Order: sequence, then C-alpha cells, then structure tokens
Amino acid sequence: MPILEVTEVGSRELQTLGNDIDVATDFPKYRIYRNGKMVDEYLSVVDFWREDLVSFLIGCSFSFEDLLVDAGIEIRHITEKANVPMFNTNIPLKQAGKFSGNMVVSMRPIKSSQIATAVNVTNRLPGVHGAPIQIGNPAEIGIYDLAHPDYGDAVTINENEIPVFWACGVTPQAAVMASKPKFAITHSPGHMLITNISNKDLSV
Repeated sequence: MPILEVTEVGSRELQTLGNDIDVATDFPKYRIYRNGKMVDEYLSVVDFWREDLVSFLIGCSFSFEDLLVDAGIEIRHITEKANVPMFNTNIPLKQAGKFSGNMVVSMRPIKSSQIATAVNVTNRLPGVHGAPIQIGNPAEIGIYDLAHPDYGDAVTINENEIPVFWACGVTPQAAVMASKPKFAITHSPGHMLITNISNKDLSV
C-alpha cells in the first residue's frame, strides 16, 4: 500500500496532505468494522472516534485517471457514471503484524493499442498505486466473472479492449476482514478523501 501519511495517535488532523482536514468528518462515506465484519456506513465517525486510533492515508488510483484522459484513454466508469469495478484476488499480501489477507484490484478496460501508454503513464505515479499488476488474464489472479465485481460497479468491456488491473486502496479492508481486529474504520469503496494536492504533483 502506498502510504502517504500516518497521523499521530488519537489525532484527527493531517500534517502533510492538508492543514484543514478532519479524518473523522471529511471523507464522503465511512465503514465501521467490528471483529472483521462491516457494521454499517456513516457520513461521519466523530461518535466512534477513540484516542488510541491511528489513521493511515494511502494513495488512490483515481488520482492517475485525469492523466490517462490527458493521454487520450477513456475511463469507462467515468463515461458510464459508475464506480470503478474492484475485485478480490488470490494475490497474498505481505503480513504486517497481525494483518494479512489478499490484494484487491481495480479494473479499467483499455484498448489494446493504448496498453503501453496506460502502463507508462501510471508507472510515473507509484504513490497512487503505479503501474498495473495484471493485464488481460483475470483468471491468473483469481478473477473469473468481470460482470460481478466484489466492490463498485460493472462496466462495459468492448471487443477491442483488454481488462487492466491496478492495486486498489480497498485492500486494507480485505485485510481487516481477514484479520478480524476488534474495531476499525475505513473509507467506503469509491468514497476517498479529496485534498488540494494536484494529481500531477504526485508524478515522479
């Protein structure tokens, strides 16, 4: 996971991604997990905040999409006014303490003639997941039905297009579900924090 910032214990404020952000109120939607099971979704988690919580802010692949559009690549879920399709995979994560699980990926159909461009553009943004982790063979990573994503919405894949998969920021939620901590707060898939940092500033 491309970690962009870690808060101080108990703090709801950020230091580097913004100086007027409250991580308990400024995400569009949150999920609460107890013992690995999602309890509900909320627009604010102020009532659930605890002084022993630490927040991890990670990059999101939505941040490279405007650069793909600038390169002439259509982003299908934007065209269809949907959330990006996201899938659980069979790719094991490197264990971190008690946390483990499998990677989650997001999928965008790309014309075969534009695959190299998509790889080159996203490879320049490792802080928001970087280059794809799989191209054109979903079964290789345990995905067998692109019409029924585990999160988000299904999108059209045309005959001249190939499914391309990037690592996804929903992966920590899969780790929470697999590792079953007593309590955790996450963003709701597709409902990320927005800052005033330009996507182009994330390029290396």
